[in-house]
Amino acid sequence: MASFAIEARNLTKSFRDVRAVDDLTILVEEGDVVALLGPNGAGKTTTLMMLLGIIEPDVGTVRLLDRPLPEERSAALVQTNFTATYVSLPGDLRVKHYLWVFADAYGVPRSRAGEALELLRVPHLYDKKTAHLSSGQRTLVGLAKAMMNRPRLLVLDEPTASLDPEVGREVRGVLLEEQRREGFTILMTSHNMDEIERMCRRVIFLARGRAVADGAPSEIAARYGRGDLEETFVSIAQEARR
Repeated sequence: MASFAIEARNLTKSFRDVRAVDDLTILVEEGDVVALLGPNGAGKTTTLMMLLGIIEPDVGTVRLLDRPLPEERSAALVQTNFTATYVSLPGDLRVKHYLWVFADAYGVPRSRAGEALELLRVPHLYDKKTAHLSSGQRTLVGLAKAMMNRPRLLVLDEPTASLDPEVGREVRGVLLEEQRREGFTILMTSHNMDEIERMCRRVIFLARGRAVADGAPSEIAARYGRGDLEETFVSIAQEARR
């Protein structure tokens, strides 16, 4: 019997008269690497916020690492982590102090801060002020934060969007190597279809808050009669606008 890292059933969420997510069910097995894709406005961010318990669905249920939300959210999030390029860093802290706050919150040794930066090959950022970091460096610090508690579930929203191609490739390699070694689950969003094809074993396409395709990248591209995932993305986006 499958063990699910994410078990979300019949999620529905509206904001005034706009239905952002519409009767959406997502099941992600432990140890899988899955992408949640779709054009802007498809409901991806709203879905992620519900899966993390930041907002509650109007209808539907969420279990994270076999714990129901919102009742056992704190226990679930101890074994979960999240990062996104749009999450800002405080400007008046050094990187180490910023990471120590999260080490204390997760109940892990502060030494994990340096270890996570070393893992991402940016140990030189340890003593830097966050205000002096480039956008790419801020992204790497966010990823270091997300790795410090060695999560069973890692949620990544556009994890390499602000990184140059070489650094982005290195980060993808690190994430995949760690995932294979530790066996944790990854759920991610990205508009970089090459990144998705390289990292993810399964993709879920959303359009207008509903899942319209679900399967391996190559299978979905073949189903839509397209050569690759990028062409498939464009096709789904065009259909959603009609």
